[in-house]
This record gives sequence, C-alpha cells and structure tokens, in this order.
Amino acid sequence: MASNPSFDVSTGADLQEVDNAINQALKEIQQRYDFKGTHCTIEFDRPKAEIRLAADDEFRMEALVDVLQTRMIKRGVPVKNLDVGELIPATGQSVRRTVKLTQGISQDTAKKIIRAVKDGRVTSPSRDELQAIIALLRGMDFGIELKFGNYRG
Repeated sequence: MASNPSFDVSTGADLQEVDNAINQALKEIQQRYDFKGTHCTIEFDRPKAEIRLAADDEFRMEALVDVLQTRMIKRGVPVKNLDVGELIPATGQSVRRTVKLTQGISQDTAKKIIRAVKDGRVTSPSRDELQAIIALLRGMDFGIELKFGNYRG
C-alpha cells in the first residue's frame, strides 16, 4: 500500500553561513571610511543563535545593521529570520543591539500555517495538491522564511 504524499515545513539559518557573513561584515567595517576610528563590534553567540552589535552612536548602528544584513543576503541567510532588537543605550552615546536568529517555527506561527492549509481546502492526497499547498504557503507572509523538505510522493 502506497503512503500519502507528504512534506515537512521548517525554518532556520545555516549557522556556518551566518558566521561567514559576520566575518565578511567585520572585514568590511575595518575597511570602510565611515567606520575608521570607531568602536563598532559584532559578536556571534552560536549556542544561543544571537548576534550582539555595539556602535558609537545610532547612525553607525544603523550602518552596522545594514552591512550585516547585506552580507547575510549575499551568503544566502534569510534576513526574514533575523529578529533585530531595540537599541539599548550604553556609556556616552554608544548603543547596543541584539539580533536573534529564528531557528524554529514558533507554536503561534505553526498554528497560522496549519490554518492556512486548512483554509486552502486541501482534500486530495495527490502530489499536485502538495505542490499547490507549498505554492500557497510561499505566497503568504508568516514573518519567517519557510523551507520545504522531505518531500515524499
């Protein structure tokens, strides 16, 4: 007896690519004129999947986030999965910010995905229907980058 076609929905970023993007961003910061003589840092806490940013002021923090996101895009890291935290004042005019990487689908988002599939009125267990579901989910915005894998037909 053949099993019904199925697939898995997941999310997450390749932490090695995140690390590579951060290293490239650090190199760019060292070479850019607008960062000369500043104390801007990027630290990656791999076990927590967090990136800690520090900059001399809000303007440089925005530039730092822009450089980081640009490098992430070039390395294929989904920037939708970046949760950029609020600015936290530090000493003087310096500021800090934490960027969290979404590595899994939250329960609320999973419920939204399930609701979207049910609202799509999927009734046939055929491969074509699975591809229609994938297209439907890709067309919606859940606030994270969705990955589809383990497609079994």
